[in-house]
Amino acid sequence: MTEITNQEFGGERPLYCSHGLRLKNVTIHAGESSLKECSDILCEDCRFEGKYPLWNTDRFTVRNCLFTEGARAALWYSRDLEMTDTLVEAPKMFRDMQNLRLTNVKLPNALETLWHCQGIKLNNVEAQKADYIMMNCSDIEIDKFHLEGNYSFQYSKNIVIRNSVLHTKDAFWETDNCTVIDSEISGEFLAWNSRNLHLIRCHISGSQPLCYCDGLVLEDCTFDAESDLAFEYSDVEATIKGHIHSVKNPRHGHIHADSYGEIIIDQNIKAPADCIID
Repeated sequence: MTEITNQEFGGERPLYCSHGLRLKNVTIHAGESSLKECSDILCEDCRFEGKYPLWNTDRFTVRNCLFTEGARAALWYSRDLEMTDTLVEAPKMFRDMQNLRLTNVKLPNALETLWHCQGIKLNNVEAQKADYIMMNCSDIEIDKFHLEGNYSFQYSKNIVIRNSVLHTKDAFWETDNCTVIDSEISGEFLAWNSRNLHLIRCHISGSQPLCYCDGLVLEDCTFDAESDLAFEYSDVEATIKGHIHSVKNPRHGHIHADSYGEIIIDQNIKAPADCIID
């Protein structure tokens, strides 16, 4: 492996099509595609300022690095990334990628990040301003994720989330096969039109959650005092600990809660209209 230490690069494609590099304390200044079409790259204590530095790259490790706001769209069309202890200030990161693992990573401007990716593992990751994060992704494993941003996980599938805090409006729309365990989920219109969503010991807040769902399962979940009009037109099996403000027109299944503020069953309920509520 060739080592490059304490150097600075800028302009167009300064390290284009390189293979087997270890970059230590390297700065990539303004420019484009500094490490495009590369493989077997190790970046340690590096600073990225230019656009598109790691496109079409295979097998690369990023440790203790900084991606400034100017390094927007830094990692696209790449495979086999391991990123640890890194600050990512740039938006629109991680697109059309396969097999990426992020550990101890902070993304303070995660707008439109993680799109069309497969094989995602996040551990102790923070994402802020993260509207539309994780769209059209699959095969996702997450532990200790703190999310601030709306419209998350739309159209994604095969997701497992544990021990996380998700502050996100319109989360999990049109998702398939998602399990969330021991987590807090807050935001309006949670998981509409989802399929096979399984919530275990989660706390849910926000108006009109979990409507139009198929194969919805809740185990020992709790609801915020103002979380109302839940389960409209959903096929649901739910055990709820404590009180739920209101339930409206569930389509099928069984809902058990300690108490209800209001149960609304009206002429608009959809067939088979046989949900048991007790």
